Amino acid sequence: MAHRVVVVGAGFAGLHVVLGLKGAGCEIVLIDQRNHHLFQPLLYQVATTLLATSDVAWPIRRILSGRQDVTTLLAKVVEVDRPGRAVVLEDGRRVPFDTLVVASGARHAYFGNDQWEADAPGLKTLEDATTIRRRLLLAFERAEMAEDEAERRAQLTFVLIGAGPTGVELAGIIAELARHVLPGEFRRIDTRQSRILLVEAGDRVLAAFRPELSEYAERALGERGVEVMKGRPVTEVTSAGVKIGDEVVPARTVIWGAGVQASPARDWLEAEGDKAGRVLVEPDLTLPGDPSVFVLGDTAHVESEGRMVPGIAPAAKQQGRHAARVIRARLAGKPAPGPFRYRHMGNQATIGRNAAVIELGRYSLTGRLAWWAWGIAHIYFLVSTRSRLMVATSWLWSFASGQNSARLITQKETLRPKA
Repeated sequence: MAHRVVVVGAGFAGLHVVLGLKGAGCEIVLIDQRNHHLFQPLLYQVATTLLATSDVAWPIRRILSGRQDVTTLLAKVVEVDRPGRAVVLEDGRRVPFDTLVVASGARHAYFGNDQWEADAPGLKTLEDATTIRRRLLLAFERAEMAEDEAERRAQLTFVLIGAGPTGVELAGIIAELARHVLPGEFRRIDTRQSRILLVEAGDRVLAAFRPELSEYAERALGERGVEVMKGRPVTEVTSAGVKIGDEVVPARTVIWGAGVQASPARDWLEAEGDKAGRVLVEPDLTLPGDPSVFVLGDTAHVESEGRMVPGIAPAAKQQGRHAARVIRARLAGKPAPGPFRYRHMGNQATIGRNAAVIELGRYSLTGRLAWWAWGIAHIYFLVSTRSRLMVATSWLWSFASGQNSARLITQKETLRPKA
């Protein structure tokens, strides 16, 4: 009977394990609670009406349609029975494994204030993106209908919490949406009067970048009308707005980008983890004391050359490929390839049209050239040729016309202004 590898999660890490095991002579079972693989680096563009959902997500079955060695299950894992060598699904079914790969990703972290999630959604899934897009577009519609000036201002105030790449990218595009895309389409409001706040508890935006790049990003945001509040944590979030330090800001649209928490994999595996719930792993990405279990991506606390590996797509891909090499070596009876070594491909973030920052070792790039380089790199890493063409076409259309193509409100919700 063929060696069975069960992979939990079809994100970057899990998918690259499956791709790396092609022809290895094992049976693979890929389990995910969604039927698509998501290109998360461009998810914010779905949330801000620039791209459609189908531009950044692809059916898992389609990606792996030529792989007869792979069985895909649309299911939710709720437990791992390590002694019994099986994962347990939500409906009680058990899926046996010889080797287990857990790459179940991460969720939003509200630092003990989980009640904020309803009023400040994060951005991790397609559902998150369409929720945020709906709230953004409805805010303008409700402002158009509002009779009360204070309510109109609150509807036209957008608060982004967390000034990492997600917060910066969202703030930049929301500002462009309000100031360049929507003006002229409304009769009672001037969308250019929208207030976009980017709130950061730390002392600078894009803290993972060099200080001079952070300074450039903040200037570029300011030029687009974004107000950056640094060193002031958010202390309260409600449906009426946010409290920043001691200041109350009425706002109807709040988006969370301040932190992540690993999936419940640490509890499934009864493993040791860090403060964010990431599982501590061995240098070869296996669970301490159980080399048949790999933990990858945002689910794992991985260190390479004395530094923690960042939770970004290139790192997850590299981990997936490494785990596949280790598994292949074991199946072939060959020596293991050694510990995981992370190769940092640089940091990138876009601030809006013609503005981006790229950091590659000692070298850096900003402005229009960085923006084009960022776009070319992201198109290259998309899964399918169709997606590359569609994304490139959407971007070129937006660049040439100044219009976004995905401004549809697709879920029913009352348009009455909030009291």
